[in-house]
Amino acid sequence: MHHIQYGTKQITFSIANRKRKSIAVEVHPDTSVQIKAPLDCQLEDIKRVVTKRSKWIITQQKFFEQFLPETPKREYVAGETHSYLGRKYILKIIISDENKVKLQGGFLVVYSQKNEEEHIKHLLTEWYYKRATKVFEKVYEEAFQKFVQYNIQKPEIQIKRMKKRWGSYTSSGNILINPELIKAATVCIEYVMIHELCHLIERNHSKKFYTLLEKINPDWQRWKLKLEKI
Repeated sequence: MHHIQYGTKQITFSIANRKRKSIAVEVHPDTSVQIKAPLDCQLEDIKRVVTKRSKWIITQQKFFEQFLPETPKREYVAGETHSYLGRKYILKIIISDENKVKLQGGFLVVYSQKNEEEHIKHLLTEWYYKRATKVFEKVYEEAFQKFVQYNIQKPEIQIKRMKKRWGSYTSSGNILINPELIKAATVCIEYVMIHELCHLIERNHSKKFYTLLEKINPDWQRWKLKLEKI
């Protein structure tokens, strides 16, 4: 996967080399971008074409986005699918004298004193938050080790629900992580943390920022794409 920066947006694209004379840009219904290029075509030439067609690409992606399936509204009833660390589990509700949540095989089991949507939602939200606290701390420790050579001060991470962001580096020097990220695979969580840590060295999404991100996390584009499909 490759990318170019267009204003505040990043366009990620794949390349398929073919026996052809010109470069063709395609935007697929899943909003992915594929470039069909001659066998001997250089990457810089492809990037120039993508940059030139950037406005059109983003317009096409916005058009296709309206047809993408939305995550159905959760009703917190037995049989629903819920995610945790990149895996999907079937919700199972057991009426019990105590309130607790457990992973059992392929099930996310909620032991509850009452089978009411708001109560089940509250128990699951609380469980996800507790899990996020533990998992995020462990992944953050591992992610920060990749930055020891840069002699940066270790920021504090805080869990905060955000509508449109997985993570954020604040002006006060803290890193905010969305608790919803606990539903993604560990490699995706690590990517978000590395992304935010890179801002301690390169504050803006400049070419230097992405060069640094690529150096520390070479597969970052793969994990970013995976996050966008959650």
